[in-house]
Amino acid sequence: MRNLRAPKSEFLSEKAMSPDPLASRRALARGTFLAILFALAAASVAPAQIIDPVKWSLALEPAAAAPGSKIVGKLTATVDDGWHLYASTTPQGKPIALQLDLAANPAIASWEAFQPEPARQFDELFGVESQWYEHGAEFRIEIQLSEAASGQIPIEAKLRYGACDAKTCLPPTRRSATATLTAAPGESAALPPRPAGYEAMQLFAAPPPPAETVAEAAAAMPSQPPAGQTAAADQGLFQFAAVAFGFGLLAIFTPCVFPMIPITMSYFVSTQSGEKKASLVQATTFVVGVIGLFTGLGALVSVVLGPFGMQQLGSNVWVNLFIAVVFFAFGASLLGAFEITVPSGALTKLNSFTQGSGLLPTLMMGLVFALASFACTGPFVGALLAGSVSGGGMAWPVFGMLMFSTGLALPFFFLALFPAYLNRLPRAGGWMTRVKIAMAFPIIAAAFKYLSNVDQMYHWELLSRDRFLAVWIGLFALDGLYLLGLLRLEDEPADKVGLGRLAVGAASLIFAVSLLPGMFGGHLGELEAYIPASSQGYGFASGDGAKKAAWIKDDYPAALEQAREQGRPLLISFTGYSCTNCKWMKANMFPKPRIAAALDRLVLLELYTDDPNEAVSEANQKLQQERFQSVAVPFYALVDADGRTISTFPGRTRDVDEFEQFLQSAKPMLSEARAGR
Repeated sequence: MRNLRAPKSEFLSEKAMSPDPLASRRALARGTFLAILFALAAASVAPAQIIDPVKWSLALEPAAAAPGSKIVGKLTATVDDGWHLYASTTPQGKPIALQLDLAANPAIASWEAFQPEPARQFDELFGVESQWYEHGAEFRIEIQLSEAASGQIPIEAKLRYGACDAKTCLPPTRRSATATLTAAPGESAALPPRPAGYEAMQLFAAPPPPAETVAEAAAAMPSQPPAGQTAAADQGLFQFAAVAFGFGLLAIFTPCVFPMIPITMSYFVSTQSGEKKASLVQATTFVVGVIGLFTGLGALVSVVLGPFGMQQLGSNVWVNLFIAVVFFAFGASLLGAFEITVPSGALTKLNSFTQGSGLLPTLMMGLVFALASFACTGPFVGALLAGSVSGGGMAWPVFGMLMFSTGLALPFFFLALFPAYLNRLPRAGGWMTRVKIAMAFPIIAAAFKYLSNVDQMYHWELLSRDRFLAVWIGLFALDGLYLLGLLRLEDEPADKVGLGRLAVGAASLIFAVSLLPGMFGGHLGELEAYIPASSQGYGFASGDGAKKAAWIKDDYPAALEQAREQGRPLLISFTGYSCTNCKWMKANMFPKPRIAAALDRLVLLELYTDDPNEAVSEANQKLQQERFQSVAVPFYALVDADGRTISTFPGRTRDVDEFEQFLQSAKPMLSEARAGR
């Protein structure tokens, strides 16, 4: 970072020309980008961070064949010592079974796959007899070429599989293996014989249960509205409103807003000849304009999306990607890479309505102010709207924008009441530039949070837990060093670090250091809700060695069948890859000893309402909405082996006793099942 220096650096020549402040900030933006790349690279090569115990390769026999002939693909899996790969015939709802597909190719007319006989052994981790391969296996893919096949043909095998060792399991992993076939006229070679003991594989992901099947299963369950759902939602809305109001107060100190306070107040006084009552009326009208614009934006979001649309939008891949791009843009703008402004033509047009006396010009001035300050308020507004969409309720965007704009406009109202306090406000100056730069780092960190949502939905693992934490550590460390004056732009004076700046800078550094254990398997408590899960398993075991639970995923009929076979109640967890509260519950509530013990007595089912596979997500959404009259996640439902509702629990809770009481409501069903045996 060429234009950053330590406070006592001697590198800059006194004869050098005065640097351009904007150029310095642009250099900081470039330096931050390079620091992010360095953090990603460092995390990528960190030892023992990414576990990949299964390696795949594909070979074709023969490597050249005539159109219309048959060839064999030998797909080889090499499994590390101590690990095992689950066979495709592993029972549904148990460990993650191997799934195979061939990429679409017009040169392939048809194909079928076969697997060697797997080992069959009781799996202590899942409590069932599993089928697996240790050390490795060779799978056989028999491919019929089309008559039109010609030239160099890439054959790609796409795989999804699960692997476990004695203690942990990896999440579903996707890999591919590719080989190239030469298709040319000629005689067809004989196929190598199929080895003895090979059996047909169950191919890629048996189709998800259709929506009508789930609906029929749900219809057999008596309807029971979720008790306490409204109270939980109201509690979450209150917390969200408090955050929104705090954001509004923080936005006051941004460079786009703070300098406008004395200018706006002088306008109020000048238009009413200094009369205090008239100034108060003008200030109130101005505040109404500010609140009206932001609240109208929130209302528009609510009306356009509707109740279930809020949940769907918050879990949409493209929306999460868009939010990430917006946050990156705001972060880069605050660092000085470029300026985000409302088109000057629009502001000029609106500004023409502010001329003259009366309340209408003042109201329009409030609207113009709200738009003109967007370069600084935009990150706050974006974060609140993104959070309100994830909340799932129609009231969230409206109430959030109302509270934000109230906090933002509050100083104008009170300074109209007490104009003498204008003289006590700090003067605008270099401190506002520091505020913008300090804001940029957390905003870029938020962008990576939404990128990780997309990564988890598609199971890409490009932004793994280690890489994500490496980026956050780097960003918050840079933020702390900058605020403490240990890192400065070359045009910044070596001014004194005040108490507030010292506190915020130290907090940023402490936060960065506190993330380090998470890169090496440590549990980060509350932060687990915001960061990718560990690649070493489906959840965390608590410090007392709580057992990891095995969850069936997105297969309600299979889970219900298992509940009947085992005589256990079924716990349905409606969840989402982008759901922060869902992650919190799984990382912090489920490993609690009493909760883990209660979960061990249940059949466990996760239904993802934001799966990229629309057939899966829509079926799960329909089940939740029609059977439990709920659209928000997390949402938990206990049903008996016949699908009858026992109890429901909406939202997140920190009360272990409360959640344990909910799980214990299934205890009478367990007693009856045991008595009937």
